[in-house]
Amino acid sequence: MTGIRRTAAAALLLALPLSVVAAAPALAAPGTSTAAASAPASATAPAGVHVDLPRPRGPYAVGREILHLVDQHRPDPWVPSAGPRQLMVSMYYPAKAGTGGPAPYMTPEAARLMLDTKLPGNTIPTEVVTGTRTWARSDALPQHGRFPLVVLSPGFTMPRTELTSLAEDLTGRGYVVALVDHTYENTGTTFPDGQTLTCVMCGKLKTKEAWAALNESRAKDVSFVIDRLTTHRNPAWRYARMIDRDRIGMAGHSVGGAATVPSLLTDDRIRAGVDLDGSMDFPVPATGLNGKPFLMIGHPLDDGQEDPSWTESWANLDGWKRWLTVAGSDHGTFTDNPLFFEKLGLPEPPGTTIGAERGVQLTREYVAAFFDLHLKGIDQPILDGPTPDNPEISFHP
Repeated sequence: MTGIRRTAAAALLLALPLSVVAAAPALAAPGTSTAAASAPASATAPAGVHVDLPRPRGPYAVGREILHLVDQHRPDPWVPSAGPRQLMVSMYYPAKAGTGGPAPYMTPEAARLMLDTKLPGNTIPTEVVTGTRTWARSDALPQHGRFPLVVLSPGFTMPRTELTSLAEDLTGRGYVVALVDHTYENTGTTFPDGQTLTCVMCGKLKTKEAWAALNESRAKDVSFVIDRLTTHRNPAWRYARMIDRDRIGMAGHSVGGAATVPSLLTDDRIRAGVDLDGSMDFPVPATGLNGKPFLMIGHPLDDGQEDPSWTESWANLDGWKRWLTVAGSDHGTFTDNPLFFEKLGLPEPPGTTIGAERGVQLTREYVAAFFDLHLKGIDQPILDGPTPDNPEISFHP
């Protein structure tokens, strides 16, 4: 999330307890207002608060397994002394109904670090996050068949769990989903040995070039994950046979969305990409994306502004493309975060009028439509233009 979208969000950081407070020095552009610094720095959870993720659509139950992947051929780009790059990945897959047990939202330590980092002086119990009801089932039996794979990448400083609702919904509609934590780029990633690694890169990305390097590093993470999931010999996941290697897409939020550009450029296996409100410090080059389809979904900027990185990249896209704006949305609308804001009574940015569940619904609907069209070949009229059922969605230009 860089450029004008970063600037627009920076003034709101301290007013949003679950937003990217930890990265405020990196995200704040010259001249950004600091008026939000006077916002309350703590909050208390209402008694008995409980967050339920919206039910996924589609015919399939949702299974989930957690993978620990180690890239022996690549040193960690941010902490070379740590050795090989290590990633934690949540694998979601179409499952048989009635099998498996409830899958927790996130680990207690990762949840505590997220709350304490985003909300200095935090008094919200960790259980408010860890007790979130998901629809996924651990150790669920897989469905028969082969399904397209979608890789999801979260925003900077945010753990992968911020895209859980999207991952579950895509799975229910018939996708395998790999939801990736990018180590040292979020408030906390818990590994099988119990260690939770924190955000080394927070506050260090002060130039466009540094953000572009982060995007490129994420593209390498994503390609490595695909390597380990699709190799014919000893794949990292026991249900890798479910993946259709010829139908792979990628989507992400903020920096995770921006990283779809270098991913599409460098990995021929990724056929289509979605950017959820992420400015592109690694812009689409003048030569395009080799004709690959690309969907951009964003929140409206102040005074009708447009993100220059989106305008530049839009002109260079050489395949199927759509640029959608969601009226009344903000940067976090495309994640699970507003579901927590709403239940906890925490403020959203000024101008946010869309409800939390409605934001989740629209994000799910348009992302799924995009992949259904480009990975399954199913016609999707809602991508052709505005529809009365979704008046919040406008098409650009």
